[in-house]
Amino acid sequence: MKKITYPLLAIALGSSVACTNMSGEQQGTLTGAGIGAAAGAGIAAIAGGNGWTGAAVGAVAGGIVGNIEGKKSDQR
Repeated sequence: MKKITYPLLAIALGSSVACTNMSGEQQGTLTGAGIGAAAGAGIAAIAGGNGWTGAAVGAVAGGIVGNIEGKKSDQR
């Protein structure tokens, strides 16, 4: 468990710091992909499927939705 936790924590910390110079569209895409990956992996694990596949599908779907919402926030 520790082998997975520490790299994921480092990636999450690095990603949150890296968002300061991004547009709203870029931030929305990155945030949506992260949330989608976590949700997809969780749903796949609960449903008895492959967590990696669920994370990949969730990341793509979340990234698309985040990109669309980010474009809306840039236009305001």
